Amino acid sequence: MFMRGFRGQRGITGLETSIVLIAFVVVASVFSFTVLSAGVYSSEANKQTIFAGLRETRTRLRQNGATFAFSAKAGSTETVYKLVFVVSNSLAGEPVDLTPPYAEDASGIDPDFVASNTSATVISYADENQRLADVPWSIVFIGNHNGDNLLEDGEKAEISIWLLDRDTAIAEDQDNSAILMDNSTANGGGVGGIDVSGVLVGKSTRFVVEVAPQIGAALTVQRSIPPGLRQVMNLN
Repeated sequence: MFMRGFRGQRGITGLETSIVLIAFVVVASVFSFTVLSAGVYSSEANKQTIFAGLRETRTRLRQNGATFAFSAKAGSTETVYKLVFVVSNSLAGEPVDLTPPYAEDASGIDPDFVASNTSATVISYADENQRLADVPWSIVFIGNHNGDNLLEDGEKAEISIWLLDRDTAIAEDQDNSAILMDNSTANGGGVGGIDVSGVLVGKSTRFVVEVAPQIGAALTVQRSIPPGLRQVMNLN
């Protein structure tokens, strides 16, 4: 009797309601997954950016021990011709390319240009009189070493920075044992050190050396030459 009043009216069955709810759940799940995936991707990208920034700003070189200066005579003037210090790797697992542009063999004129080497590290020198943006340098690995030019964890390298050429046939305390660089490797010697337009490094000179690897911040070494020159000087 009462059912007659509902003829012609339509309702929603439980099955249809379930389908609608399931559709909402599926859409919400897909949306949530998309948002979470974007967040994870963004977080990972940010993390990689931060790590890359840290690699760029942290120096990967550390000085070990003292800095030494060596003097000889350019003409009859006693002057510093070479600076030497030892470096190691400050970030384990991150090798530093120390392929040297020059070598030292204690024969003839040092340093000797190595045409087959492509250097990734640049060393600059500056004092109150001048700045040398790319000075010649050579290395000798000391202690444990696997034979390549990569400075790896546990290895040490002695870097020699050449401000002048050195004529090894003449004793260091004799005239002309150090030579101004002529910016030519054709006759031996270095390019980028002190030439005829530069100023010889004498007593009480304060200087800054920057060793800039291909990746990472530069290692800075600041020292002063003593008031009196000797053939070998510990600057620490």
